[in-house]
Amino acid sequence: MNRATTNSMKSRRACLKTLAGGAFGIAVGGCATRQPTAGRGRRKVVVIGGGFGGATAAVYLRRFASAIEVTLVEADKRYATCPASNWVIGGIRGMDSITHGYDNLRRHGVRVIHARATDIDPVRRTVVFAADNDRGRGGGKLAYDRLIVAPGIDFLWDEAGAHPGYRERDADIAPHAWRAGAQTMLLRRQLEAMPDDGVFVICMPPNPFRCPPGPGERISLVAHYFKTHKPRAKIIAIDPKAKFSKQGLFQQGWNDLYPGVVEYRQGINVEHVDAAAKTAQTDFGAVKADVLNVIPAQKAGAIAESAGLTDGSGWCPVNHLTWESTLVENIHVIGDAAIQNPLPKSAYAANSEAKVCAAAAAALLNDRPLPRPSWVNTCYSLLAPDYGVSVAMVYTLKEGKVAQVPGAGGLSPKYGDRVGEAAYAESWYRNITHEVWG
Repeated sequence: MNRATTNSMKSRRACLKTLAGGAFGIAVGGCATRQPTAGRGRRKVVVIGGGFGGATAAVYLRRFASAIEVTLVEADKRYATCPASNWVIGGIRGMDSITHGYDNLRRHGVRVIHARATDIDPVRRTVVFAADNDRGRGGGKLAYDRLIVAPGIDFLWDEAGAHPGYRERDADIAPHAWRAGAQTMLLRRQLEAMPDDGVFVICMPPNPFRCPPGPGERISLVAHYFKTHKPRAKIIAIDPKAKFSKQGLFQQGWNDLYPGVVEYRQGINVEHVDAAAKTAQTDFGAVKADVLNVIPAQKAGAIAESAGLTDGSGWCPVNHLTWESTLVENIHVIGDAAIQNPLPKSAYAANSEAKVCAAAAAALLNDRPLPRPSWVNTCYSLLAPDYGVSVAMVYTLKEGKVAQVPGAGGLSPKYGDRVGEAAYAESWYRNITHEVWG
């Protein structure tokens, strides 16, 4: 690596480290107007969804305005992160290491209700939730002055998606593993049980979808597992897209680390999936798998659709200054469910959006000027335990929309420090999860 490249990498990393701490700027972007409240007493914010977006927003609301009453509604008592779930599938981490509880949010003064939000009434400003799993009681309602919805993704099954024939129940046979947890372990166990000379077939989703570099990392770490335990096994990837995130870096790594193992078929459509037969029929013939991994096309989480927060794309349009829905007042949408391009649907982007949204909600509820936002995204991918690559970018608000800051980010250099990047990946995961879940 030459000196100019090294200096450029150092400058980029220094910039990102500085910005990542706050994730938004302080310049005044406008003045807030007083909002009617849900009732007397403290202002109330309800957050639906306890992932990287929702949990971060709840914590930072308490930091920005401790007088606001913040309630998080999340069905699961423990949250398994999609980041690092490929590490579990590849056998380099255990499931417990990517699973987190919510006690840290309670320490910040967030009220946590483990229940499923079933309905939103934007007129009365209430959230309806199902049974409280903590106390064994029935459901109830929560009033809010502002609501933050971070529902993550849902899937388009069968004829509605990119893989006709692949139905929700088929995930028990051919797992998607695109929500971490039981699906992660199912795919892991199937790979372990696969014949030593077997074939792993992964069917990619169309854009947009959660974690654009995720499939490339999954292929890489499955290849690492095969190299270590099943050296005669092969991988076939079927992708309808003409290109994919970090493509050059992944292909370079596959050639260096796993020559002859990965066959990547691009621009190929899946015409039908037979999960029972573990077969994907493409426009170029049938592909038979020993382990079949189908990642469906995606849309915003179900509660967003039922609440009228989605448009014809299946995703949620928002005002990027505040992340308030452009369709329903007093409701903000953050994370994967939001329309946020060119920000990717990633954990770090959700974390960054959450801080901007929390600052905006606090300002709106307290008649303070709205901060001028900026966002950061950094995404690390492991191709092996000691081989990492990354993409990074800083974003600003331009003409009311998210826009990249020219020259503020970029990809790992072609001949960069792969060992160092792998260490950064571990550090990134440890820091971002500790910030929220402790």
